[in-house]
Amino acid sequence: MNSFQKVTIFLTCALLYNCGTKKDLLKTTLASDNSNIKRVMDNAALHEIQIIYTQILRDKNGKVSFKDYGYNLDSNNYFYPASTVKFPIAILALEKLNAIANTSVNTEYKIEGNDTKLKFSEEISKVFAVSDNEASTNLFEFMGFDYINQKMEEKGLLPFRLSHRLSGADSSNPLVKSTIIFKNDNTTEVFPSKADLEPKKLQLNSLQKGTGYLAAGNKLINEPFDFSKRNYYPLETLHNTLKRIVFPEYFKESETFKITEKDREFILFSMQNLPKNAGYDPKEYYDGYCKFFMFGDTKENIPSSVKIYNKVGNAYGTMIDCAYIVDTENKVEFMLSATILANKNGIYNDNIYEYDEISLPFLAELGRQLYLKNKK
Repeated sequence: MNSFQKVTIFLTCALLYNCGTKKDLLKTTLASDNSNIKRVMDNAALHEIQIIYTQILRDKNGKVSFKDYGYNLDSNNYFYPASTVKFPIAILALEKLNAIANTSVNTEYKIEGNDTKLKFSEEISKVFAVSDNEASTNLFEFMGFDYINQKMEEKGLLPFRLSHRLSGADSSNPLVKSTIIFKNDNTTEVFPSKADLEPKKLQLNSLQKGTGYLAAGNKLINEPFDFSKRNYYPLETLHNTLKRIVFPEYFKESETFKITEKDREFILFSMQNLPKNAGYDPKEYYDGYCKFFMFGDTKENIPSSVKIYNKVGNAYGTMIDCAYIVDTENKVEFMLSATILANKNGIYNDNIYEYDEISLPFLAELGRQLYLKNKK
């Protein structure tokens, strides 16, 4: 019996003694005495916890309605979104591509300064399977800052601000590289380089974090780390992006992504696909590598009945997961997004963070307990 099965049995038994948990599953979960949850919730402010849980209700005809529960949600309280910004980058790359004749998800392209032919489908797969930074930048150059920020605003996915890439030596450079698209009819189309707007400083709470940070040459600067020009993707906006991909029919047309149903299915497939099924070494990239909820603290295989459509992020001590979790065999279906900070020494950019000790056990246990409470 593996650890997931043991936890499942334990929590199932516990639920028999608490029939009232169905009313507010998030509240009862956060009140758990489980050490992985309790040690975090006892210091919730220190860990800058924010959580959204969506109960998905289906009537006898299958029509869906949502019941959202939140903990400490405030888009004015900044957290670094890390790799979660790759989620809209991947979708919007397909949206732009969809508006170009004689292209598909398998269309190839080149970026200025790189002779390698890239394929949109492969770069998107890398973004979700192992959260590849370079792949997200390759997709980004096809669009640029202004395009992505404008499209998110048009869909009502605000607040949001993309101001830097996630790879490259000059990640905040507003000059977007030119790209060449190789169309299916053997023609090409060039998208010239362009200079996007310089980002303005954010005006939010908690933009100055910690007591110090490591600068170039590992020099310790005894000042808070400034996030005012960094990317901004609050939890509500992230969660609502996921809703638009999973349940687009419940939004106005102006609020949805302009992609084909086939493209949407490809995004969803990529989101739930495990690294081993995407061609990565399962020893290095185990099932839970990018599945923080439920499985982030184990290297065991995820049961085949459980599908997790998600995007994670972790950097500068902040860890985030945004997921739609389904188990058709056990009739489980819910959405969950959460962020947690674990930086005990208060120093940023030193790569000394308590991901394994604090963050992953918390997120995994949060997902497990909500999974069990949703079992029917």
